[in-house]
This record gives sequence, structure tokens and C-alpha cells, in this order.
Amino acid sequence: MKARYQYRLYPTNQQKRLLSQLFGCVRVVWNDTLAYCQELYQQGEKKPKYTELSKRLTQIKKTKEKQWLTEVSSIPLQQSLRDLETAYSNFFASCKGERKGKKVKPPKFKKRKSKQSARFTDNGFTVNQHHVTLAKIGDLKVVWSRPLPSKPSSVTVIKDAADRYFLSFVVEIQPETLPDNEQAVGIDLGIATFATLDTGEKINAPKPLKKRLKRLKKAQKNLSRKQKESKRREKARKRVAKIHAKIKDTRTDFLQKLSPRIFRENQTIVLEDLKTSGMVKNRKLSRAISDLGWRSFRDMLSAKSDKYGRDFRIISSWEPTSQRCSCCGNIGGKKALNIREWECFFCGTFHDRDINAAVNIKVAGGRSETLNGRVGKRKTTAKVAASCEASTQRSVVQLSLFDLPVITVRPRR
Repeated sequence: MKARYQYRLYPTNQQKRLLSQLFGCVRVVWNDTLAYCQELYQQGEKKPKYTELSKRLTQIKKTKEKQWLTEVSSIPLQQSLRDLETAYSNFFASCKGERKGKKVKPPKFKKRKSKQSARFTDNGFTVNQHHVTLAKIGDLKVVWSRPLPSKPSSVTVIKDAADRYFLSFVVEIQPETLPDNEQAVGIDLGIATFATLDTGEKINAPKPLKKRLKRLKKAQKNLSRKQKESKRREKARKRVAKIHAKIKDTRTDFLQKLSPRIFRENQTIVLEDLKTSGMVKNRKLSRAISDLGWRSFRDMLSAKSDKYGRDFRIISSWEPTSQRCSCCGNIGGKKALNIREWECFFCGTFHDRDINAAVNIKVAGGRSETLNGRVGKRKTTAKVAASCEASTQRSVVQLSLFDLPVITVRPRR
């Protein structure tokens, strides 16, 4: 299986100038070809294939207006055309319903101030012990934080919005199958507590956006006051980009350390299918949900399950994990978010809301047993479910017909 290994890059001032020239040429080729495809579409013609676009690029290089495209390596320019072809293929497949998942939008024009990248194939770079040599760029100093497992097939030079440089290698790795420990875990994701395991362990997230929100607002307010296309505005923009980069790195570091730990301790991992795209539309919870990174955590678990040979399962979001008692299996009705502890109306068991949901997620995954010996999903009739809507409080007082006060109605005179 293929994987990406990313390393920090520290180019010199001259190499930064050459990389900036390379990024500009790649961006111009992408935007010019995209505009050409859109023009043909408006005229009612089909999108040209990669071979036609490649011949067109060769003719453009011979013109006086775009002759400066020959000053950089031709490999990233050709890869830019291939990336555009892939973007259009994914868009057409999504429109026809052949591609699963979220609808893919058509390719967009690249901006100068956003993330820049250029990809080299195996004949355009050389990996050495202390540096990497790129075509028409030279030897780049790389910080090897970990060794490459195999010979890379391609490398992508990346410059983010905070002016940091990276090298991303595509390598072939062998899946590391861990021994089966016959352990299973159910994970309930939340806002106050990032993850609650069925064992009762609660894991808190660093919440980097919440900690740096005041500083970020101040930097964004300072950016909005600067005059456009000025040097001070560019400095203010980089200051905001560095804060965003720090927030992203803190969140990614937390998720990258948590996901391997869960996979090494458990053979089966069960997670609930949360509709994050719909939940972030709630204006009161959108910032808190985005700060946690639920979707990134799920993608990491899915990717590492193939690498380590683990069983990763997703249960339906319609499963009443917070309403069902993990002891007797009866549904106690919906509960408000401020109710964190409750007592079962049927068996009298006192539950922590998150731990009870994690246990139900584990049971719904089909790899757990409850306290009374139940296995797998439970079935509850609609009559029983409708009769226990009032079990959201810790103590429930039942009144019979004979306990009600007697009211005497007298006729008016």
C-alpha cells in the first residue's frame, strides 16, 4: 500500500526565488488550461484530453509571451495538466453517480496567496543522505525526522500560507499486522469530552482554536485595517496564517498520537457515524465541533485499520445510543444535552451519559456483551419505547390514581 511521508524543508534565499518561480509557472499553466477548457465548454465543445492539452502547452512555450515557462522544469508543468485531468474526471464521475461520497465540485482557479505545490516524478529528483536534488532547483536541505521505508515514486514541494516549505514523498509500505488481542472498544465522541471509551476512560482534546481565539481575532482585526496590496498587509496576513498553522498542527499532533494508541490496544474499534457536515450548520456548536476534528479522527482510524490489520466498524447515526440503557436494553426516550447522568426507568441502573453511549456503540458493533448477558443489537417495541419518555431525570416519582387529590365541584348559586 502507498503512503505519504512529509518532511520540513529549509531552502536558501536563492532557492526560495527559484521555487517561487516554479510555483508561479505551475499556477499559470493550471489557470490558463482551466480557462481554455471553460471556454470550449461555453462554445458547446467537449473537454480536450490530456494529450491535446500537452501539445497545446508545448506550442505556448514557443510564444514570446510565455517563453519564460521554459526556465523551469517541464515535469511539474506536465503533472499540473495531469492533476487537472484527474480533477475533471472526479467531477464527471460524481455528476454521473459513479463516485461515492460527497459531491465533487469542478476545479477552481489557483490563487497566489494560498497554498502552492509542484510535483516531481522519479526522473526529476534524487534523494541523498542529507539533501534532495530537484531539477533546475538544486540541493535542498531536508530535516529527516524519520527514514524513508522505500524508494519514493514522486515528491511534492509544498509552500503553505505561513511560508513554510515541505517535501511530501509517495512511498510503498508493507502493512504491519499486529497480533490479535481479542479486545474491542466503543468510542463516543463529544464536545466537552473529545472521546469516551466504554471502559469509562474519558479523553480531553487540546482545543487549540479555543485557546488562541482571542489572539486570532486581534490579528484578523489588524489585518482588516491594512491597505490592500501593501507590505504591512502582507505581514499581517502571514501573522494570521501562522496562527492558523499552529492551531492545525496542535490538533493534528493530538489525533496522530491518539489513533495509534487505540489501534495497538484493541482489535475492533467501533465508532458512530456522525453527520459532521450537517452538525456544523448549527451556529452555536459549529466552532466547537470544528475545533475538535471528528472527521479527521475518523479518517485516521480508517487509514490505520488497513495498515495495522484491525477491524474498524461504523454504526448508524440513528442508533439510540444515548437513549438506550446499556444494562437492560430498554429505551428511555430523548434527553437534553445538559442531562449528563440519568437513572434507568426500568432496572434502576444509574448511568453516565457518555459511558452508557460508548457501551451501546460497542454492543451495536456486534463485539460486546452487556452486564446481563445480552449480545449484539437489542430490539425494543414501539409500545415500550413510547411508555418511557419520562426517564430523563435521576429520580422518578410514580403516582397512582388513588394518590391524586380529590377535587369537589360545587354548583354556583
